[in-house]
Amino acid sequence: MNSDRLEGNWKELKGKAQRKWGDLTDDDLDKIEGSRKELIGKLQQKYGKSKEEAEREVSDFEKSH
Repeated sequence: MNSDRLEGNWKELKGKAQRKWGDLTDDDLDKIEGSRKELIGKLQQKYGKSKEEAEREVSDFEKSH
């Protein structure tokens, strides 16, 4: 899945993202609006992950959906 598809299917994927990363609130997910860059930044902020670690998690999430 490329980043365009993540954005295009965000309403569908939003619930799956919240189940995977439970610390992300509805407000967080609304602000992300499917932006891969925003999701990576929010994972860094909420979970204290490195950029590389957050990018890897988002890539894995994209591949599984």
